[in-house]
This record gives sequence, structure tokens and C-alpha cells, in this order.
Amino acid sequence: MTDKVIKIGVLNDQSGLYADMSGQSSVLAARMAVEDFGGKVNGTPVEVVAADHQNKPDIGANLARQWFDVDKVDVIVDVPTSSVALAVSEIVKGKNKVLLDSGAGTVELTGKACSPNTIHWTYDTYALAHGTGSAVVASGGDTWFFLTVDYTFGQSLEKDVSDVVKASGGKVLGSVRHPLNTADFSSFLLQAQSSGAKVIGLANAGGDTINAIKAAREFGITEGGQKLAGLLVFISDVHALGLATAQGLRLTSPFYWDTNEQTRAFSKRFAERNGGRVPDMGHAGVYASVLHYLKAVQALGADGDGRAVVARMKELPTEDPLFGKGSIRADGRKLHPMSLYEVKAPGESKKPWDYYKLVRTIPAEQAFKPLAQSECPLVKK
Repeated sequence: MTDKVIKIGVLNDQSGLYADMSGQSSVLAARMAVEDFGGKVNGTPVEVVAADHQNKPDIGANLARQWFDVDKVDVIVDVPTSSVALAVSEIVKGKNKVLLDSGAGTVELTGKACSPNTIHWTYDTYALAHGTGSAVVASGGDTWFFLTVDYTFGQSLEKDVSDVVKASGGKVLGSVRHPLNTADFSSFLLQAQSSGAKVIGLANAGGDTINAIKAAREFGITEGGQKLAGLLVFISDVHALGLATAQGLRLTSPFYWDTNEQTRAFSKRFAERNGGRVPDMGHAGVYASVLHYLKAVQALGADGDGRAVVARMKELPTEDPLFGKGSIRADGRKLHPMSLYEVKAPGESKKPWDYYKLVRTIPAEQAFKPLAQSECPLVKK
């Protein structure tokens, strides 16, 4: 192994609107994966470091360069915020290291901007659109207006859901873009309200989704007959909103802590070290991707060639207690089923963090964009 240590860098939002769904909880998830693997690979110790990219591509790219050039980091994990993830992926490719992205949503990571050094693990905007978007249309929500966060992720999510709505016979009546980390949604919601659309699609995440839903309740928008569709909702968002406000929301996720004995056992250990907070899908993706990375390095017997490590990760079938069995495609897309959930009403919740009820499970081959439609240069046509 290079440098006599395998160093894992958790790069994410440690202080802003995505800190709850990434942040220190993702650092814990990475450390638990290392501990569960035994702390060493073929006798070489494994270390975890962390940094705050502040949701800014230039800061994320500079931190990645410093980690590789000075601190001898071998692999970067998590990296929510699609604009940061795309910038870091380019740095990783140039340095021939490894990026295991769990927190970002853009399909570009496995599309035009795919890389032989990057794996996109947990979810993407295509899967969200074909989970939540198609379910809402099927239940009668055939006219949409979007509140979209104005950067790569929001634009990608709006496009993917719009395609699903139109393909299902529905109409998109309009959209409005808002800056990242918006505190006042009043003017944006008034535009959505006046559109007359049956569904207001929230193509945003984290604190933006929470603030938009709270404001919509205050304005009586849902009481007036329009429905909200949270297109990317984490369990930490539901916890922040409370069930009285969040009840009835539908969301798509590949992971829920209360799914089976294995997810409950991991989540119990995780919560005991995380102030009682259970893992969300992003944290689960960090744990599972780090575990699979260590398996690949062990099988390869080396960590210095990032492309070789990623190639071995694609060759090895994936299996872990949180996602079960899966695989990684040529374009770097990790495949696993996605599930559509509905947030419970307060009276239905029987224990702490008992928030979701399963609506349906979407097989992996239906959840993610078909490889035949991929624009990734790594995919042979």
C-alpha cells in the first residue's frame, strides 16, 4: 500500500443546510465501516479525515487537491451538492484517485461527466423522478409547477421529473428558480399558487425543502387544494418538520432504518453514537461504499491506482447489511432497489423515528436510467 496507510476523506457540508443529511453523521458512518472491516487492510491501517466544502465547488476542489497532494488521501466519500461533486470528480480523475459519491443527485456523474475513478452510490435524480414523480402523477397529480433550487442538482431533478410527467400524459405549467439556502419562500410560493397546478414539485433539498414546506403550510396552500411533492426528502427533514406537518408526503429512498433486522441492528449502533439520530440514505451509502472500497483494495492488494481500484469494485458483487446484494455498472452507477414511502400521520407512529410506511419497491433495473440510454463515454455502444 502507498504511504503505509489507507486514508479516507469525508468531504461534505459540515455547517450548512445539508449538514443534517451529510455532515458529522457521514463521518461516523465511514468510521463504522472501517471498524466493522477490522480497522486494517492486509495489515495496513485505515484512517478517516473530514472537511467542510461549504457547498461551494471552488472550496471543494481546493480541499480535494490539498488532500491528495499534501495529506495523502486515497479516496474521497460522500460529497453532497452536485456542483461540488462534479468539480471534485474532475480533480479525482486527474490525480487518479477514487470518488465514492453518496450525497449528490445529478445523473451527470454517470452520464456525460462519468469517470473511471468515480462511483455514484445511493440515488440520483432519474431514480427520484421515476419513484416519487410517477407515483404522484398516477394518483391524479397531472399538472405541475416546480420550485427549483438554482444549480445543477435542481435543474437536473426538474428536467427528469418533467419528462416523467409529460410521458405520463401530464403537463408542466411552469417553474421558478430560487437561490441555494433560501429563507423566505413567500414570493416563489405565490407564483406556484397562482399557476393553478395541482402539484407543486419541490426540486430542492435539506433546509430549502423544510423551509418551503413550512411556508406552504403557513400560506394555506395545501388547504386550498394544491399538493406538495418533496422530490428529495431525507428522514432528518421529516424529523425537523414533525409528522403533523410532514404526514402524507411521498418520497423515494433506497434505505430506511426500520426495514429489517440488519438495518435495525446497524441503526441502533449508529444512533447510540449519534445523539439518538438514526442514519438516512446518504449515511447508509457512505457506510456501504467505504465497506466495498476496502473489500476491493484487499482483493487488489494495493490502493495506489484509483482506476484499478474502481475497476475491481465494479467486478466484485456488492453485499452489505444496509442495501443487501447489488452491483456497479460500467458507467459507475451502483444498482439496488429503490422504495416509495409515505410519511405516517402522528397517530400511526409507535416509536422514535417511526416515520415511514412502504408504498412499493421499485426493482433496480426500473429505478435507474437504462445503460442503453447512457451518455457516459465509458459505456460501449
